[in-house]
Amino acid sequence: MTSPERILAQTFGFDAFRGQQRAIIDHVLEGGHALVLMPTGGGKSLCYQVPALARPDDLTVVISPLIALMKDQVDALAGREVDAAYINSSLTASERNRRYREVGEGRFRLLYVTPERFRKPDFVEMLAARQISLLAVDEAHCISQWGHDFRPDYTRLAEFRRIMNDPTTIALTATATPDVQRDIVAQLGLEPGDVRTFHEGIDRPNLELTVQDVWGEKEKLEAIEQVRRDVPGSGIVYFTLIRTLAGFSEQLRKRKIEHLCYHGELPREKRRRIQDLFMQGRDVLVLATNAFGMGIDKPDIRYVVHAEVPGSMESYYQEIGRAGRDGLPSRCALLYDQRDLATQMEFMRWSNPDRSFYARVHDMLLHDAEKVRSFGFEWLREKLNFKSRFDHRLETVLSMLDRHGVIEGTIDVEGDRIDVEAVTGLPPALTDEKLLAAKLDRDQRRLYALVEYFRCEGDRKAFIHEYFGLPYGA
Repeated sequence: MTSPERILAQTFGFDAFRGQQRAIIDHVLEGGHALVLMPTGGGKSLCYQVPALARPDDLTVVISPLIALMKDQVDALAGREVDAAYINSSLTASERNRRYREVGEGRFRLLYVTPERFRKPDFVEMLAARQISLLAVDEAHCISQWGHDFRPDYTRLAEFRRIMNDPTTIALTATATPDVQRDIVAQLGLEPGDVRTFHEGIDRPNLELTVQDVWGEKEKLEAIEQVRRDVPGSGIVYFTLIRTLAGFSEQLRKRKIEHLCYHGELPREKRRRIQDLFMQGRDVLVLATNAFGMGIDKPDIRYVVHAEVPGSMESYYQEIGRAGRDGLPSRCALLYDQRDLATQMEFMRWSNPDRSFYARVHDMLLHDAEKVRSFGFEWLREKLNFKSRFDHRLETVLSMLDRHGVIEGTIDVEGDRIDVEAVTGLPPALTDEKLLAAKLDRDQRRLYALVEYFRCEGDRKAFIHEYFGLPYGA
């Protein structure tokens, strides 16, 4: 087995490990499961990439939530002559079949996949041909129903581990409260005593955290312009609503301030072009919704501005973590307009359907399945009395029905297609008003934490550490 130091130097070009990286790698190479919490830009990827390269004949499977992110990581590894690949929906059928064949024949040291890939029988069959020594779960907060970026297929990780004969597992994230950490371990099908937690804290000394009380778009626009004057370099201004983003874009254009716009309603290829322009530029401003997310690994982002209050402390910390990954000073400015809370409360309402809405969707999938398959997602949403463009109750319900095994089949919201059938009744988690109310209460508390953060008169970094259950300076 090649030594970790040799791999670090020859493959990645570094002289020494940082922080707990070496201890994590040793633990994994000895067969120990690990939960790694490390600040954004702290070098989490090396904690599974080095062990993967230390065992030349085995395969490491990396589960990642974002296609763009895994492509960037595979491209970076290929540039270092590491035999890595990804399998996801961006491949054509012929490309996918060729990759399946190559994996089965023993190619590749690291294989990046989305959790949804495990729904495919041919993929599962292909994996059975390989010895899988390590499973790495990136962005592990997506595992947790308590987390801020919940993905239903992540809750099947215990099943995925069994398919791969229960390999050594490492889960990695930058943000996880104590509740989320416990849920990650449980969703992996492991006992707390089976997993060693490595926590490097969340402090980013080079980030300057500021909060500014503003009233209305005029004051927000002035604040954004001030940050851009004060902090030279590339930056991101985050918005909650696309229409607000578009309005600010128009105002900036009138002021001859060049910028890019990025949001989830743009065509995929245009989103990719905008991301590439931002990544390659040295002084680029982008106005974005949180769709501009986990694939952004640009080291020299000098400022991140939240022009609208985000939905949770977890989202806020994840987004400011994109600033200053090169270790140089960077500013993170939160523009606090109390009226923005109403928008987040409306989002919260639409993401927490009541028991009657779950029952109505389930009944239609059970008794009108042919119509749903024929007419698609938009038709079903209209039948359920779609109330506003922010009404995401149907998306939420379909995700939860899928997660709990109530439905089977394919859901493609962008393609306006629902090809599913209801195979069981509704579980108590989706019909018990007390459980549903508890979920809403958790969401409200996460939003209220940002209000408290704004009102904090002390060290805001200390506030963030306390929220994530850490002593300041840990």
